[in-house]
Amino acid sequence: MLLVSSNQHNFLAFFYQLFTPVYFLGPACFYLYIANFVSARTRFGKLDWLHLIPAVLALIHVLPLPFSPSIRWEVIANQITDNKQLFITERSGNFAAWFYYLGRPALLLGYLCASWFAVLKSKTIHTLISDSDRKWIFFFLKAGTFFQVVSFMPLIVWDMKEPMVNVSFILLNCLVLLVIVVFILHQPRMFYGYLFVSVDLGNDAVEVVKELPEPVVAATLVSKKVKLLPDQLSTYSDSMKSYMENKAPYLQNDFQIVDLAGELDIPVHHCSFVLNNLLGKNFRDWINGYRIGFFIEQYPLKSELMTIEAIAYESGFKSLATFYNAFKKETGLMPKTFFSQKKVS
Repeated sequence: MLLVSSNQHNFLAFFYQLFTPVYFLGPACFYLYIANFVSARTRFGKLDWLHLIPAVLALIHVLPLPFSPSIRWEVIANQITDNKQLFITERSGNFAAWFYYLGRPALLLGYLCASWFAVLKSKTIHTLISDSDRKWIFFFLKAGTFFQVVSFMPLIVWDMKEPMVNVSFILLNCLVLLVIVVFILHQPRMFYGYLFVSVDLGNDAVEVVKELPEPVVAATLVSKKVKLLPDQLSTYSDSMKSYMENKAPYLQNDFQIVDLAGELDIPVHHCSFVLNNLLGKNFRDWINGYRIGFFIEQYPLKSELMTIEAIAYESGFKSLATFYNAFKKETGLMPKTFFSQKKVS
């Protein structure tokens, strides 16, 4: 076993103490991001918080407590140096040695399998999530799977010399990172809204729109000169209406005009022009109209089991205030008044 100096030992011990809770939190965060993404949820459920229990236990594991056993940090430091940090077999905290050398790999593999299961068995990913979202989540899942699985490489090369282990890790990781970079260069649109700012990749000038508020987007798009033939206007309008009615993207509370343009392969400023000049609405009012229509259909069916707020969120609204404003603007009445008059009629 390779011996380390006192300074190296102190650094590795501090590093281990600092990052052990993070190691136990990482797999859970990976799973929760994917599970919430594919189910189109924007909030943690009550049961989701239970996934933080391993990280809390890991924090207790490394905290110096009055009854904490003596730890042989020299042995742990040497095991980390041997590239076996995932497989430290020495007791490293308040719990027994198996808590780390069995618990962490089991947690990693368990959440990895759960993440794949959540994606492959999700119904939402095939209905409400756009193609770009599907590409993103599968890329994220595959990349995350590789880097988590490669951490088990020391088991395969357990008896090999340390230099070869280091070289293997460096070459393999660099190769994968190179593949990812090349992939990004050839598929940049998939990352807009996740890693990059969304833009229009058509022949027109670049539009930085995804991160801007709606009024700023509208002001930006107005400045562009739009020349569309009547047939183009009609085709774009029909495509936009058909997509909204058949795919129901308005149920996603973060769906924006740039997402619509990307799905239909129409320049963003053309979408805005059609909405403003042919349909007589801005994008926000137009999409909220679909959401209100969905709410009006669902409320009579679910009002005894769900609150107005819950049905509004299900309809794609981010807040109750936005919902009430949109409902009043669309119908001229507040929800209770609207449905009470509907019952009378």
